[in-house]
Amino acid sequence: MDFRPASSVLNLRELKLELALSLLEQAGYPLPPRAEAASAVLLQSVIDGLCDLSLRDALTGLANRRHFRAVLEREIDRVARTGESALLLILDIDHFKRINDTHGHEAGDQVIQAVGRRLAECVRPMDTVARYGGEEFAIVLPNCQPTFGLVVAERMRAAIQGLPVKLRSGQNAHLTVSVGGAFAPQWVRSSVSLWMERADLQLYCAKSEGRNRVCLEQTPVSSVTAEEKGMLFGVGTASEAEAAADE
Repeated sequence: MDFRPASSVLNLRELKLELALSLLEQAGYPLPPRAEAASAVLLQSVIDGLCDLSLRDALTGLANRRHFRAVLEREIDRVARTGESALLLILDIDHFKRINDTHGHEAGDQVIQAVGRRLAECVRPMDTVARYGGEEFAIVLPNCQPTFGLVVAERMRAAIQGLPVKLRSGQNAHLTVSVGGAFAPQWVRSSVSLWMERADLQLYCAKSEGRNRVCLEQTPVSSVTAEEKGMLFGVGTASEAEAAADE
């Protein structure tokens, strides 16, 4: 199908781009000077900028939940094909409600931004850090061996604990975080939901054991659930999946 426009002359005024341009300028996205840029160049910059904004959390600039789940889908596929390790961490700011109740929601936003910056400093370029919701962050680390997982997660926990956040009121907020983590099952076609559930379970353990700690699965999951076995072997029904899992 030919998507080329009928006319090669593009009139940006007809497209009413002012709102889009305003959003990009507020976000600090680099755009070519309007007076100097060719119409197609400026339009492409606007499209690229809006795509980038749609993948990022507005408060922290990190990946948003939608983008992160897409990254997890790709990582699950890669692990299933290659058998390489991948670690998912879920991190929650301890007693965050106290910060909002004591210092106000603006201070809470400062804390979330500071934690996001520190996490971004702790990871490799190949890793993805996201604000997953509220005071919760998620990090996926491709090709992270099980022997290194605890060390990596503890480094992040310690980095946050060692970061007093100076609030606009002049007070310092001393933070701790709880971290849960799970490895993607190797050579198995799993799902984002199952992987997140495993990491969430470990986060729950970290919180129930007193917070300000890391809980990881001791080894990569070697057994598979009925749902995962169904995805792997194409089992047609729930009862057949349960039977396959028992074999």
